[in-house]
Amino acid sequence: MDAKGGGDVLVLVEDPALLHSIRRVAAAADRGLNEADVTDARQVWGTAPIVILDSPTAAACRNLFPRRRRVVLLCDGTPAIDEWRIATAVGAEHVLGVPDDEAALVAVLGEQPERLEGDGTVLAIVGGCGGAGASTLAAAIALTAATRSQSTLLLDADAWGSGLDVLLGIEDVPGLRWSGLSIEGGRISSDALSDALPPLGERLRVLACGGRSHGGAGPTAAAVRAVIDAGRHAGDLVVCDASRFPNQVTETVLEVADLVLLVVPATVRACIAAGKVSKWIAERNPNQGLVVRGPAPGGLRGPDVAEVLDLPLIASMRAERGLTGMLEHGGLRPGRRSSLSVAAGAVLDTVGSRPRSREWAA
Repeated sequence: MDAKGGGDVLVLVEDPALLHSIRRVAAAADRGLNEADVTDARQVWGTAPIVILDSPTAAACRNLFPRRRRVVLLCDGTPAIDEWRIATAVGAEHVLGVPDDEAALVAVLGEQPERLEGDGTVLAIVGGCGGAGASTLAAAIALTAATRSQSTLLLDADAWGSGLDVLLGIEDVPGLRWSGLSIEGGRISSDALSDALPPLGERLRVLACGGRSHGGAGPTAAAVRAVIDAGRHAGDLVVCDASRFPNQVTETVLEVADLVLLVVPATVRACIAAGKVSKWIAERNPNQGLVVRGPAPGGLRGPDVAEVLDLPLIASMRAERGLTGMLEHGGLRPGRRSSLSVAAGAVLDTVGSRPRSREWAA
């Protein structure tokens, strides 16, 4: 069973008898079902209107996914103390037993779900090779989104970088860095997070690894998942600068992202390296887009690179003039007509024009 779109009730149930009951009740409530394995459910966990679990899958989901609303724990017969315990651990709103509670399950499935608390979008930016410029593009996308009055959260998910606060020239601005963030219970308040982070204008908040003065530590996988979840539920655009090297933090970012942008310089060597990175990303998220960066010493164009990598081309950009000097003196502030801003705008236009069905690569 494979996970499908987020419009149907997500059913993560191993017990065949319970599955039979759920199908009968769903038919009575006129609700569609998305029957999936836990390992296939990452892409739709946050977007499904309702999630139905049994005890074994609830125990697994507790350690894999963030808490969410409208979760039902279903059991065979009257719920016992063990079922109530696991329901509390996973944050289930309803604990029901069949056949006695089938009418209650019909009522739950028949409810018109409220709009989810937030409708944010998560972008992961990954370099196809060393020095591709992923961090710079991630920052440019966040800056451009903020100028469009979009509340934006820029996350530094690459502990081996110099720090996005340094790239933006806000390393001396007071505020929280990853080294000072403590996540209790796998959750964090989006309002408290926004208030604690260093701002850049009214619409942009930055969570960076920071330099030596801030400890330089990066996030854990649990912390990055909690922060992304908070940003998404606040309705933010969450832009994640992720490492191209396999690790738990990068895998977490890829798994929860709505779209992964691969940044590739227009050279043959970069294309070869990016092909390996793209293949690894595809195993975790099929929704990839491509941004090709100049210069192109061999004459490679964006469509050429897209054809080689078999990825949809989101934007091609010329080399940013004066970029090195800009970063050395005050941080990244691209002009409205700069190649970086134009590419960032193309990315945001693409995001804004596509439904959040996770079919970005189609």
